[in-house]
Amino acid sequence: MNYSKDELRNQIREEIASLPDGYIADSDRGLFLQVTSLEEFIYSRNIFIYHSFGREPDTLEIILAALSVGKTVTIPYCIRKGVMQARVIYDLDDLRPGSLGIPMPLDTSWTIAPGKLDLVIVPALTYDVAGYRLGHGGGHYDRYLADVTAYTIGLARDRLIKEKLPRESHDIAVKCVMTENGIRNSG
Repeated sequence: MNYSKDELRNQIREEIASLPDGYIADSDRGLFLQVTSLEEFIYSRNIFIYHSFGREPDTLEIILAALSVGKTVTIPYCIRKGVMQARVIYDLDDLRPGSLGIPMPLDTSWTIAPGKLDLVIVPALTYDVAGYRLGHGGGHYDRYLADVTAYTIGLARDRLIKEKLPRESHDIAVKCVMTENGIRNSG
């Protein structure tokens, strides 16, 4: 059956809501271990990573691990609808509640250009095996990834990976889809 992206988003949100809490916790721990042991993470200097919200794969421990070893960590800062920047944080005190309560950097935080990033960790409701994502529908990452040359990782729960998601001409696949069980693809 072919679904529109909006119908598919609703279906995936229902799947996410039905995942057992124990699986979510195990998945988050597995994702942390997989990402932080990845060579691209270990050797990156400038990281762009989202601050997880709700039942998204947890990124807080990844952020703390990156900060603890002296990496430059940037978090999305939304300027206007569909447009964001990578803004530097030095610790969690450099965050404030943004839209929908999702933490974002302070207005005074430094910006790092997309071309200066070594690693970008991209959020999504889910990914397919080719690295294409089904996002939340705001268009921020589709626009941002167009200017990124860094290694891109999509975090996903293994139970939510799809064989193929609907794609549009502006969609950009991540280089690596990482689940709690390891890499699901590598581009």
